[in-house]
Amino acid sequence: MDSIQILLLLSIGSLSALLPDVPAVYNLIVNDNVRHCWIGPVPTHSFLFSFFALLYGMLAGLIAYGKFRKAVYLGLFAEAAFLSHLWLDDAHEGNCVYLYPIYNKSISVFSLMAVTFPESDLFNYLVKSFVSVFCIAFIIMISLFALSQLGFEFRYRSEK
Repeated sequence: MDSIQILLLLSIGSLSALLPDVPAVYNLIVNDNVRHCWIGPVPTHSFLFSFFALLYGMLAGLIAYGKFRKAVYLGLFAEAAFLSHLWLDDAHEGNCVYLYPIYNKSISVFSLMAVTFPESDLFNYLVKSFVSVFCIAFIIMISLFALSQLGFEFRYRSEK
């Protein structure tokens, strides 16, 4: 039973992490190009499109567990996998349209990490450093929280 749950998490996580690049296959077949960040006018590397990963994880959770609470946590896990794909693409290419319907231009969180202290004032440097580290920590915390709610034990053990 435990191996089935681990396989479920691996399949949901891996498919959710690949979800932003699914339009690459669509664009290759239909449009004869490999423009993988857009499906029609909608960017796939955005928080709006990440809603599909959340829905996918919740639907798979409802089918697998039959409980809404566990489905929500599996959806959170799928969302964290999707966001990790966005952050890795951002680190590599730096052209994700995170805030699509509100702001239609690319935003790169990891370009903020490239700032050096002598180039800017202390406040600017600290804010940019905090934002970039917060984004990475946020994904890790969502994953750990979802996994702990799905039965994986992550707790502090004091050594005496």
